[in-house]
Amino acid sequence: MKLHEYQAKELLARYGVPTPGGKVARSADEAAAAAEELGGKVVVKAQVHAGGRGKAGGIKLANSAEEARAAAEELLGTNLVTIQSPQGQPINSVLVEEQIDVARELYLGAVIDNQSGRPVVIASAAGGMDIEQVAEETPEEIHSQAIDPACGFQGYQARALAFATGLDGDLNRPAVALISALAQAFEENDGSLAEINPLVVTGDGKLLAVDAKFSIDDDADFRHRDLLELRDKSQDDPLEVEAEEAGVQNYVKLDGDIGCIVNGAGLAMATMDAIKFEGGDPANFLDIGTANDPEAIVTALRLIGADPDVKAVLVNIFGGLARTDVIAEGVVQAKRDGLIPQPTVVRLAGTNVEEGTRILDESGIELIRADGFADAARKSVEAAVGA
Repeated sequence: MKLHEYQAKELLARYGVPTPGGKVARSADEAAAAAEELGGKVVVKAQVHAGGRGKAGGIKLANSAEEARAAAEELLGTNLVTIQSPQGQPINSVLVEEQIDVARELYLGAVIDNQSGRPVVIASAAGGMDIEQVAEETPEEIHSQAIDPACGFQGYQARALAFATGLDGDLNRPAVALISALAQAFEENDGSLAEINPLVVTGDGKLLAVDAKFSIDDDADFRHRDLLELRDKSQDDPLEVEAEEAGVQNYVKLDGDIGCIVNGAGLAMATMDAIKFEGGDPANFLDIGTANDPEAIVTALRLIGADPDVKAVLVNIFGGLARTDVIAEGVVQAKRDGLIPQPTVVRLAGTNVEEGTRILDESGIELIRADGFADAARKSVEAAVGA
């Protein structure tokens, strides 16, 4: 679950991370009032779950309350298209923050390193730009310290990162405190990503988190019910939200045109690979799991069929605990109800496959039958091309 910038800053501030003075506003009047309270010279930032806001026009300087009002009017109620969100994200709120006298910009973050299997705190003196670009062009400027799960993040690690990024002298003590605070917030809130970019040294020698991102591991949300209240569903894909509310937990919208319903995450990934191998593009990831209820299948197929990007549907089931006859009943019902008007390829194998095959054969429903995995992928691509 992603937090908005203002939410991430509120969370980090609880751990002692210094942030600029600011207020969230959901109307132009509120933005003007916030600017007046902050002294007039402010930055108005669109609150969306996407990076690259500045380049996309989502961050505006204002030197008075009226300019802040105008900036908010220009942003609120629109969709911000960025390099990370080409589909556009709705702007329902803005963060009005005091302007900062910036002397230096640095990068500070924490992520899960899959290679080492540990959280890692990352710092770089090259802040204010994409960390991916820094990693590609000047990897020597990126410094990291892994968090040992047994003893946690240690002070010497924070000092090492501070010195590596030039935060020495009078800045060393506050830098160590800030880096340690970020690591603590990341660990205690089950973060999957925490990022301060830029971390700024101000003209009067202070450290401030001028921008912040924070994402929480979805598998740990049961431990953070208070943070779940911060979720902004307007920033999520509507089909993913609908899937979640319908009880389909493993649906992810993708950019292709072949809708997939598969049982098992491994088979789902392999199915997407097979579609790509045949020259097609999957429209979604959907692991239906052990769904021995026709209604669950109908619900999943309804979501896929409602996707305007989907030109063909592939039902690829290898029944272990899942019964293929139940899957077949769901497919037939969804087709009869007109929930999947797209051409539909079905491949069934495993538990009760003879009964599942009989149900499909006797349904009278027009389906494209596949004999195997590769055949199913090939026929789904052909169906999408011919649609």
